[in-house]
Amino acid sequence: MVTIVEEARGVPMTSGCVVPRGDVLELLDDVRDAIPAELDDAQDVLDHRDELVGKAQHDADQALSKARSDAERMVAEAQHEAERMLSEARARAERMVADAEDQAQRTVSAGRQEYEDLVGRAHAEADRMVQAGRANYERAIEEGRAEQARLVDGTEVVQAAHAEAARVLDAAQTEAIRLRSECDAYVDGKLADFEDLLAHTLRSVGKGRSHLRGPAVASAAAPFDYHE
Repeated sequence: MVTIVEEARGVPMTSGCVVPRGDVLELLDDVRDAIPAELDDAQDVLDHRDELVGKAQHDADQALSKARSDAERMVAEAQHEAERMLSEARARAERMVADAEDQAQRTVSAGRQEYEDLVGRAHAEADRMVQAGRANYERAIEEGRAEQARLVDGTEVVQAAHAEAARVLDAAQTEAIRLRSECDAYVDGKLADFEDLLAHTLRSVGKGRSHLRGPAVASAAAPFDYHE
């Protein structure tokens, strides 16, 4: 078509031109045939836009209504399920409380029975211990009395031992006095003998000194006897 327009004969004094009608119509038919079918469909869509928008709005309203109905139904079902679960939980809790109370009652009964048994055994053990303590007390009393009697007998022995010790001490003192007297007599005798010997020695010394002071002749003629 561009070639036809460029080669067309111009109209004097204007910018227009004269083109062959048949050629142009043929080219337009070719162009129409070359246009894709999607453009026709798009045109149809544009032509039916209001109808499509209305239908879409109607479908959206229906979907929204259905969604709202489904939501309300689901909420109702959830509430019903929650109420059912709450009822079951309440029933389970009441059953558990009843079981716990029953178990507690049984435990209390068992504990009371065990307490009574323990108290009974404790009383019996206390009585046995009291009896044993009384027997031990009586045995200790008897042993104490026997020990007291033994100690009394032992006291007599101690008194006899003290008497014997006093007698031995008196005898020892008497013997000591006797020995001291004998020792004094012996020493006195020895001192007397020594006194006699000393007196004799002094006399001999006196005679010797007198002899030494005498004449030398007498000394030479008769030597002094120191053993007189």
